[in-house]
Amino acid sequence: MSTSPDAPAGLFASLKSAAATALSIGQTRLELLANEFETQKLQVLRILMLAAGLVFAVGLGIVLLVVLLALAAWEQRLFVVGGCAAAVLASAVFLYRALMQAVNRPEPAFAATLAELQEDIRQLKAANSHAKAPD
Repeated sequence: MSTSPDAPAGLFASLKSAAATALSIGQTRLELLANEFETQKLQVLRILMLAAGLVFAVGLGIVLLVVLLALAAWEQRLFVVGGCAAAVLASAVFLYRALMQAVNRPEPAFAATLAELQEDIRQLKAANSHAKAPD
């Protein structure tokens, strides 16, 4: 009869251990999720900065083109203003391409968290199938 007092204590200790493991796994997953939130925030900020740079470069390029047309009648000033306009518009093309690349190839949100959760599920199913298998 000495096994019955040990059984509840063993069961309780086993439940405590399982709960501690579950909490540890949950904490790890929450930390990973927080890291992915930070990564997504930085991606959005990068896209916004590129978009702001694009808008500025296009606006300045248009202003310089207007000035170029106004100065077209003067001799050498045409080349100076034209070169500046070309440089600003070239930067606008670069920013546009970088923006489109960032928008068209986003990382899937929370990919690492989902992969870890899928691995957890796979391991739990494997452990469950081993527990049900006859010895």
